[in-house]
This record gives sequence, structure tokens and C-alpha cells, in this order.
Amino acid sequence: MSRKQPMPATSDKTAGDKELLFKQLKQIAQGLGETFAPFCEVVVHDLTDPKNAIVAIHNNLSGRQVGQPATELGLARIADPDYPQVIANYANTFADGRRAKSTSIGIKDADGTYVAALCLNIDLTLFQSLQSAIGQFTSLGTQGDLESLNPAGADAIRARIDQFAARRATTPRSLKAEERRTLLRELKEAGCLQVRRSAEIIAAHLGVSRATVYADAK
Repeated sequence: MSRKQPMPATSDKTAGDKELLFKQLKQIAQGLGETFAPFCEVVVHDLTDPKNAIVAIHNNLSGRQVGQPATELGLARIADPDYPQVIANYANTFADGRRAKSTSIGIKDADGTYVAALCLNIDLTLFQSLQSAIGQFTSLGTQGDLESLNPAGADAIRARIDQFAARRATTPRSLKAEERRTLLRELKEAGCLQVRRSAEIIAAHLGVSRATVYADAK
């Protein structure tokens, strides 16, 4: 009487590795989905089962469901292991015509074969509406400059401060005391301290008191 042969250990390990991989990908997709809700759809594809590729979807913007087949891009990866692993910020369109920006990240196994993909689809409708609203809100009339609420030279002072901070890879409000003193010397040499209310302008942009500005300027 013949005994049933046990399954090879390698098969069990392969199945376990795949299960662990998709478990981690689902966690990553959930985290991304919660971070970029509600305008970013995050999808996990199983490229080893192209007819039932979608295994997770967060912030569903496309109307697709778990169990639906792989996309053209997924099929391209299945057919070609040399297909680009990351395709970022490409133009896309949802089924109802909404414009989207997508990024697709292919995941390979130890043999270099594509087994999964993590895809992000951002609905641009919200941002386009905001852009239009902001553009309308910030538009100016044609009457010209009837008055100024900003003292002359204030913009130049702020620009110099921004440039000073940028050269140090930081922000104006993150400048240390010694850096502020160096900044004040540069502003003084450039004549910026002669501008009316310059101490107030500098203090507001640096997030410090006017007393601190006066002390740093000495």
C-alpha cells in the first residue's frame, strides 16, 4: 500500500512568502489610503492571478471591486519582467471622465518575476476646482495701485530673509541665534534696516519679538 507523498517544503515556503508579502502590501495600502483620503485611491494587484488581480482597494474612486482583473499595465508587467518597476505621475482617466494622476509600483519576487503592484490614483478634480477658486480670489482689478498696505521695501526684506534661510537649507523661523545675527548684519549692510517699520517686518517674518531683532542687530 503506497503512502501519500508529503508536499515539498519549498512549495509551502513559497505560499507562505506570498501570503506575507500581500499582507504587508495591504497594510501599506491602508496607511497610504488613510493618509491621502479622500482624493487618492490605493489599489493592490496580485499579478500571479491576473483574472482576479485586485485584492485590496482603499478610497474607491474608480468604481472597481476586489476580484476584478489586471489592467493593461499589469498585464504588460506579467509579460515582461524588464518592464519599468516604477511609473510615476502618468495621466489617467476614471471611467466617468474625471482626470487622474497615477503612479504604479511593480513588486518582484526573488526570481525577478512581477508578482504584485501597488497603484495610486489621484483625483485631480478637487485640485482643479481649488486652483480655479484661488485664481479667481487672487485676481486683481484694472484700477492700478490705489494704495499700499505694505511699507515700501517690505517685500524686499522678506525676500532677502527667505534667500538667507534657503542658503542654509532651513526656514526663516528655524534660524538659530547666531544665524539671525549674521542675517541682521547682511540686512543692515544692504540698507534694509532703514526701511520704515523694518524691525517689525523682520520680527514677524522670523517669528521673534522686536526686542530680539534689536538685540541681534547690535
